[in-house]
Amino acid sequence: MKTLFTLLALGAVAHAAALNTRATGGYIQNPSGFASFTMYNGCGAPACGKTASGFTAAMNQLSFGAPPGLGAGDACGRCFAITGTQDPFSPSFPGPFHSIVVKITDLCPVTGNQEWCGQTTSNPLNQHGAGFHFDICQDTGGAGAFFPSGHGALLGTFQEVSCSQWSGSDGGAIFTGACLSGETAGFWPSVGCGNKGKLPVYPLYVY
Repeated sequence: MKTLFTLLALGAVAHAAALNTRATGGYIQNPSGFASFTMYNGCGAPACGKTASGFTAAMNQLSFGAPPGLGAGDACGRCFAITGTQDPFSPSFPGPFHSIVVKITDLCPVTGNQEWCGQTTSNPLNQHGAGFHFDICQDTGGAGAFFPSGHGALLGTFQEVSCSQWSGSDGGAIFTGACLSGETAGFWPSVGCGNKGKLPVYPLYVY
């Protein structure tokens, strides 16, 4: 465990500086960086307002761009190539690790998800040293393609990419810009549909 904590501490220092390079409306939205990854099911009513076929994911609230109940944040419709590099609970696991392209269709809120999606303006890293989190939908097959058997949480990297690299269909945009049609908006820092609502500024729970 000492090795794991050392890795997380070093990662937190390196990635905290990177987080300051991109913020719109207070939301932290970088086109690439260090991230954590988990999986969830029951993806039929996503916060972006429209389901999609193909690999999809929810994004942490501080990057998503809107709190629960206020609709699509600026992350909606953006596509990211994600790559696992280590299991935070089994740091000696050698892989194999995988890369996939996901489209953001949902929100991972701070409340109830402090371990992974608890990033706030005052605490921009989660408990695993990541400023960004992707909760990958099991229903659309992304989780099965990304996670090695027996491993349901990973750390790794992400890179925003053109949605032409994403294998799926979402039936078009519900807002102008990136919202559910990611090909029409420039990569962050370009604004797609805009940020909405209030920032997650309340403190993290202490464990």
